[in-house]
Amino acid sequence: MNPEEKLRYQSRIWLFYALVVVLVMILLSGLAYRQILQNDVYFERGKIQNHRRILTPGPRGNIYDREGRLIVSNKSKFSAVVFLADASVRRSFRQEYYGMKNEFQERGEKFDSNRLQIEARGNVIQSYLDDVNRMLGRETSINASRVSQHFNMNPLLPYPLIDDLNREELAVLLELLPIEHPIQIYASHTRHYPYENSAAHLLGYVRSSLLEPEKDLKGGDLRTFSTKGTFGDNGIEKEYDHLLQGKTGMEIWVVDPAGFQVERVQKQPPVTGKDLHLSIDMDLQRIVEQQFEVYDSKGAFVAIDIETMEVLAMVSKPDYDLNDTAPFLSFTTAKDIGERGAWQNKAMQGLFAPGSPFKLLTAVAGLKAGVIDDDTVINCPGFLRVGRRNFPCHNRAGHGDMDLEHALSSSCNVFFYTVALQIGIDNLSSEAIFLGMDQPTKIDLPFETNGMLVPTKQWKQERKGQSWYQGDTANTAIGQGFLLFSPLQMAVMAASIGTNQVLSYPSVLKRTSEDLDKLPIPRSLGLPEEDHQLILDGMKLAATSGSARFLQELKGEKLPLGGKTGTAQVRVKGGTLEMAWIVALAPIDDPKVAIAIVVEGEEVGASHGGGSVAAPMAKPFFQEYFNKHPELLPAVEEQAAPTTASNL
Repeated sequence: MNPEEKLRYQSRIWLFYALVVVLVMILLSGLAYRQILQNDVYFERGKIQNHRRILTPGPRGNIYDREGRLIVSNKSKFSAVVFLADASVRRSFRQEYYGMKNEFQERGEKFDSNRLQIEARGNVIQSYLDDVNRMLGRETSINASRVSQHFNMNPLLPYPLIDDLNREELAVLLELLPIEHPIQIYASHTRHYPYENSAAHLLGYVRSSLLEPEKDLKGGDLRTFSTKGTFGDNGIEKEYDHLLQGKTGMEIWVVDPAGFQVERVQKQPPVTGKDLHLSIDMDLQRIVEQQFEVYDSKGAFVAIDIETMEVLAMVSKPDYDLNDTAPFLSFTTAKDIGERGAWQNKAMQGLFAPGSPFKLLTAVAGLKAGVIDDDTVINCPGFLRVGRRNFPCHNRAGHGDMDLEHALSSSCNVFFYTVALQIGIDNLSSEAIFLGMDQPTKIDLPFETNGMLVPTKQWKQERKGQSWYQGDTANTAIGQGFLLFSPLQMAVMAASIGTNQVLSYPSVLKRTSEDLDKLPIPRSLGLPEEDHQLILDGMKLAATSGSARFLQELKGEKLPLGGKTGTAQVRVKGGTLEMAWIVALAPIDDPKVAIAIVVEGEEVGASHGGGSVAAPMAKPFFQEYFNKHPELLPAVEEQAAPTTASNL
């Protein structure tokens, strides 16, 4: 090779070397860019591939009554579980699968590999469970398809074999179950209701559902596994779920290529939810519930603290044991509750004709319209002719001359027929609407009915296609006809009339002074004081010697009460049922508490009067109420006041 050719050759070599250097530099730059500048990006991608997040529910907050008694809490729930991702369990799965596979091959039989894996896993878990069955004397079996589904979808979560161990079973397993056994004892929480069925409808219950992680919870980009949490499904549990709900906890695990746990790298423990203090008094609540049980009756009761509009008691019968809904509500339990008609909270969802307690509102309307006053006297011959029909008084012989006070005390129908016909249905309906009886009370509980009805001429024309008749007005005056209200509304009505104010917004959450300051100022009912006193005097006379006398009688002594009883008739197949009512105030001269109770008649055609049925059932409430508030009783020199529950 001559020098000139050698030079050209060397030039090509150097050019090749330069090209190689450039390519190497590009490669190194690319690697540097990937390793240094994009390190965080690839780290996050790798993290997503080999990290998993597990969510754990936070315990719900406790619930207390107004005197600090624990009425809803959490209790430990113990389950027998197996972690399907455990290395020894997975090894047993493989061994069982290959053993079954070899048997098929030796017999020359075809098999479905996927189905064989499902059966193999089921066999292994059943063999573990058989050990526990022998210890507990059970015959529990597993569903192989569910085991396999859990293995594929939630391998990092425990698979429950026995979901709710009782104390005896727990003690046996803790003593006999070997430490290295694949089945382990797993502790969690479930809702507990120490008062069982008391205030069941008001408190409500919870349901189980997968957790929805909070947005600020770390690891939102990771594949997430979550156990079931509890969410309020009714009552207080639902209304204040956002406060009772605990804060979800979280663990982040490094997993192997198969997705099974290797190492926990982060943990954020769950946080218990906020405790709630309710306005109800469990002493008062249970006393009324006991009355319904003693008389084996259905119906509802509401008591309201007038000054704060807090609910002191809310009863609905029939009811159910809240503990039967935890840790889950079975189909059998749900069916039984449904067949007994026990789901409905009749206190705020039941709709009833109000009967004679509505006469209080008729009296208000008559006084405000100026058609009656303290000098008004109406004669009751036992009926009133309206159009071509006689409308009867409950006293067929007649009451004779009646003023407002005695008409309320004796519950004279003719008096209130006459008043309503003089003022007209427009005035009467307007007064009920002014009191808010055509709409929900806005209580802080879910599912309050909005089906209440204050009938008007327009309503009847639109809904029935009929004109309004004078007989409709007469029926409305005494709480019959088309009227429909809940017992809660009737208690609010009694509180409003008792204070001469239009009250609303009852609460089952105990109100703070700040809460009370935020309430809207009540409107005046609009009665002059002397007219308002006429109504209170009529209610007082009813409880002293009139239709509500069984409410007040107390071993010869009198409690400072006033009431209005009633009997509403409901047409059913074969005749009528009677609904026994009473609304009452105490103390009647300066009302602090208002109640409403309705007791459903269950025998067609049977007498079921408010004075004879509802009043005696309400009396024990007031006995206990005054026992708790003796300062509201008359002075000792005027009346020997009861001092203990035993002498009431």
